[in-house]
Amino acid sequence: MEREGTAGGQNTKTGGTMLSTSSLRSLCAALCVAGLTLTGTAFAQNSGDNKPQDPKAAAEAAVKETQKKIDEIAEAQRAITGPAGNPECVWLGRRVVSLLWRDDLDTAFRHLDLYDRFGCPGGHIQATFRCLVRQGAIDPKAQDTLNGRVHACWLNPALQPQPATAQNPAATSGGTAPR
Repeated sequence: MEREGTAGGQNTKTGGTMLSTSSLRSLCAALCVAGLTLTGTAFAQNSGDNKPQDPKAAAEAAVKETQKKIDEIAEAQRAITGPAGNPECVWLGRRVVSLLWRDDLDTAFRHLDLYDRFGCPGGHIQATFRCLVRQGAIDPKAQDTLNGRVHACWLNPALQPQPATAQNPAATSGGTAPR
């Protein structure tokens, strides 16, 4: 038995106080468009206040960075014999080691699959990562960056750790002088 005012179990009367579904969708869409328009306008105004960037300087910096990467890969080709010196192995291998250091294991393993597919030696990844771990933690204030250390270990996995610089002994001994 159907009651009056229902069609197929749904109420056809809203009582005049409820918006229809299509009206709600239209209202939401209008609010989204208005919000995006205001956000875009505010962003455009804020970006005009910043000092204009020189596109020529940005292009020169990009060229220098690209040339540096090419030089590093060429250096690896000269220093390493065998497949570990191939450009694709150098590029992928260094990425894998960097990702492993940063604990991004899922991405590292996806890159490692590509590394293996190119016929690159898996032992070189292991030796490079071992070298990187032996070097110790990377100080964010030091000049030595992760990419530089990975590159150095890639070229020479037997690289010995650099001795730590001597720190102030009074600061490390709790302020007491040795007797």
